[in-house]
Amino acid sequence: MAPLEITAARPDPALLDLPWGQALEHWPEDILAALPRGISRHVVRFVRVSGRVLALKEINHHLARREYEMLRVLRRMGVPAVEPFAVISGRTDAEGEPLDAVLITRHLQFSLPYRAVFSQVSRQNTAHRLLDALAVLLVRLHLDGFYWGDVSLSNTLFRRDAGEFAAYLVDVETGSLYEKLTVGQRHYDLDLARTNIIGELMDLQAGEMFDPEADPVLTGDDLVSRYTELWEALTSKERFSADERWRVSARIEKLNALGFDVGELDITTDLDGTTLAIQPKVVDAGHHSRRLMRLTGIDAQENQARRLLNDLDQYQAATEQQAEDEEFVAHEWLKEQYEPVVRAIPRSMRSKLEPAEFFHEILEHKWFLSEQKGLDVSLDDTVRDFILSELIHRPDEKSLVTTETSALSIFDS
Repeated sequence: MAPLEITAARPDPALLDLPWGQALEHWPEDILAALPRGISRHVVRFVRVSGRVLALKEINHHLARREYEMLRVLRRMGVPAVEPFAVISGRTDAEGEPLDAVLITRHLQFSLPYRAVFSQVSRQNTAHRLLDALAVLLVRLHLDGFYWGDVSLSNTLFRRDAGEFAAYLVDVETGSLYEKLTVGQRHYDLDLARTNIIGELMDLQAGEMFDPEADPVLTGDDLVSRYTELWEALTSKERFSADERWRVSARIEKLNALGFDVGELDITTDLDGTTLAIQPKVVDAGHHSRRLMRLTGIDAQENQARRLLNDLDQYQAATEQQAEDEEFVAHEWLKEQYEPVVRAIPRSMRSKLEPAEFFHEILEHKWFLSEQKGLDVSLDDTVRDFILSELIHRPDEKSLVTTETSALSIFDS
């Protein structure tokens, strides 16, 4: 009997206790973990080893080693993908006949294949939310030079964790990494994604798991549109001078209008101007409100919270504190940005708007004034102009709770 070969960064001796002399499809149920499995051309099983859940895929030895190494590279690059654990090769059955190798990955906690998502979630926009997440993943992969070659919902895991909704790469069997993808490679990946997704949604309709009135073809076309919009929004070069920071807000607003949150904001200054790079993240309902409450204690509605957090992220970048703890920066932003603006509301007008809404409208007004003047208008000037031109004419909204403060502002006399 040929010796078993284990390829792993940190081999676990407990792996040796598994019945490698049997094909995966014949493994006894008592050693398997009951987790939902997606559709795969290969046999896939889940097992518990040393307190962790592992996903096992039976596959050709060469492909298993290639996929293992590719996943390791992608993980080092920070790409959302499952974590490779080991490759088991040199397997033979009881008669000495060779068996395929097994690629082992760690099970991604709180993740589900798309069929399990549709079986549990019946909201009408489920398909669009999954495709939004897949569009983000595909753009991210293409930006990193990864050609997938088999884009589909089946080869993706979807995770809902701490309010986020994200797609993770599972199957990279056909993938290749390049320094930069050509337009043709990107378009081929995208066209393949559209074709596969239309077929998968039709299959869901046949199983009464997808809205029978919905058009899978139009849904597939929507993925192409979302990808194209996001790719253009992320890759178009934009340079601006130091007094045009209002254009950062405009760029973020454009992404928000496309339905994407801004997960990271990086502003790099050089001799000629400033280059903006944005990494998007699809988030679930209530995420912004919860994050804002956790960081600042401000209780705001979701749209208000999104705008305030965008300003917080811009403040972190503008003050070059990307390496600082988020909580520390949030405390400083609260003291330096939010509270001075809220305290500037004249006492006689504090029943017109709740603080979070007032700050949101100040940011809107700041963007409007800055675009109008072609330069970055200060918060102080914005507050003064907004109060005299807008707030003074607003009716009281007494049903909204206002923030108590004894601080005097330049408008109190």
